[in-house]
Amino acid sequence: MDDISSQPWTWEEQTWRSKVEHVRAGRSMKPAKWKNGARCAVALSFDSDHETNELRDGGKSIGRMSQGQYGNRQGVPRILNALAKHDAKATFFVPAVAALLYEDEQRRVVAEGHEIGIHGWIHELNSQLPYEIERDLMFRATDALERITGVRPVGLRTPSWDFSPTTLRIERELGLLYDSSLMADDDPYELLEHGEPTGIVELPVEWIRDDAVYFNMHRFNGLRPHTPPTAVYDIFFREFERAYEEGGLFLLTMHPHVTGYRSRIWILEKLLEEITQRSDVWIATHAEIAAFVKAECP
Repeated sequence: MDDISSQPWTWEEQTWRSKVEHVRAGRSMKPAKWKNGARCAVALSFDSDHETNELRDGGKSIGRMSQGQYGNRQGVPRILNALAKHDAKATFFVPAVAALLYEDEQRRVVAEGHEIGIHGWIHELNSQLPYEIERDLMFRATDALERITGVRPVGLRTPSWDFSPTTLRIERELGLLYDSSLMADDDPYELLEHGEPTGIVELPVEWIRDDAVYFNMHRFNGLRPHTPPTAVYDIFFREFERAYEEGGLFLLTMHPHVTGYRSRIWILEKLLEEITQRSDVWIATHAEIAAFVKAECP
């Protein structure tokens, strides 16, 4: 054990308060009504990690990289077809390396009216990086996505939702509109840094509303969840229903290499069928939702 004097229970109040207050949820940015008087907003997001989940760990498993390639070959096309059927717009968060591997995929996503957001360079873990390297990778990733798609991204989802002590500083330097990596609320809020408002909108995520925790499997780590698709749909739909009742935001995170399979794409298709039956629901990209709430709550 480290020297007992360095343990958290020995910290002065200023120390633990400063850690808590470094990045904090500020004012709520939940509007009284959503665009065109809608009762509820729906933000569907897809983290197109593809091979970068394995590459960031050293790229030793050909099998895991083939699973990532499935996301491009089958997952993204199935997702885009489901979205098109219901005229629903979504946001795809793409590591720059994945975007460079599949440039045509990104161009198709943008051509069909969807948004592409920043998702790191190679799905790196930000909390393991010094500020200079994290900043360089994030700026390089942003530039790469702009070059490929012709649109400069305005939002970030950190890889694995791993938010370092300097991530918010880098987001401010990039001039981003929003972040979608943190979990302090169900509805949009403004990020504070050391108690000061930043103007950056947080569109909060949660593991409950993420497909990976129910389905991910790893041969060597004993990870074998494989929850039935019906159970995952039930959880997601209950989250949507309560967001609808409360007039809030329903934000869902899915992965093409996870949900893109034949037995699982049904979850997205069924959700879209149910959600689009309600005329007072606004389905929009993260950028559209962030811009709207920022205008409504200046």
